[in-house]
Amino acid sequence: MLVYETSDETLAVIAGRHGIAAERVRPLPSGVANRVFLLGDNLVLRVPRTQQFLPDLVKEAAVIPVARHAGVSTPEVVAFDGTCSVVDVPYMVLARASGADLERLALSTAEKDRVLHQVGRELAKLHRLSPPTAPDLPAVPVEDGTADPRALISRLVVGGWMDAEAARWLTCWFDRLSARFPANPPMVLVHGDIAPPNLLASPRTAQLTGVVDWGDAQWADPAVDFAKMPLTDIPAMLDGYRQETGEEPSPRAEAWTSTPAWEARVLWFHLSWALGRLADPVPHPGERHWTAPPAGRLLGLLRFFASGPPAPWDELA
Repeated sequence: MLVYETSDETLAVIAGRHGIAAERVRPLPSGVANRVFLLGDNLVLRVPRTQQFLPDLVKEAAVIPVARHAGVSTPEVVAFDGTCSVVDVPYMVLARASGADLERLALSTAEKDRVLHQVGRELAKLHRLSPPTAPDLPAVPVEDGTADPRALISRLVVGGWMDAEAARWLTCWFDRLSARFPANPPMVLVHGDIAPPNLLASPRTAQLTGVVDWGDAQWADPAVDFAKMPLTDIPAMLDGYRQETGEEPSPRAEAWTSTPAWEARVLWFHLSWALGRLADPVPHPGERHWTAPPAGRLLGLLRFFASGPPAPWDELA
């Protein structure tokens, strides 16, 4: 597999194209897919680590302008070269968003809820985009959401990861959740990786300053975008989402028959992915994401429901 090496010479050429001296190129914390560098004070350079990750960068270059046009707060694409025509690596240069990522910030509960409320509003803007309203995104895949976690439960029993009684209890839980789903969940443009490291906020004002890393964007059920944040963060996000869309929340579970069952759909993904991690229990030391530990999602579910969640969450367990 082709590995893209970011030599000092390569970095100097890219920086020079933007009027930045080579000595003002500094490395930033990088992710699994990309190496990241600061060019001067106002630009961020992203280079895929290997050829495997190039399609995601191509996707980002197409999705970001569409998201910005929809009003989503995300840094502008300044330059993109996916062909290695300028230097020997593909790359993207973005405007730098101010602030720090949500995982690094030590915000109070009220401050964090304020940021999460804004995140929900940004997602509502993004989710107005559907295949008919944003047709020029051929690099964006479609996730049809047909995977049934009840089949996963059966495999976990056969593999010895779960006993039969627990399997019956979980299957009944998924049955109750699915009964609350709308008949035809919408298919919209989702970010696909709304997680604390990809949300930037001002530590001084507790205001959201940017949503970054669009490599997992896809057409999917909008509830997917609430599945990579801890469940404790979701009520504030949904409040902001509903305020932006004008949708009234369902105060009790009985009222869900007349409104979209957001909580049930979000919980379905959290619970499904927590069980999926049981079948893949390899830890990832050093990764910052809260789901990197194999038990992260299950402990998140336990923490949320043991802490007295608000309605209608309290009736979902």
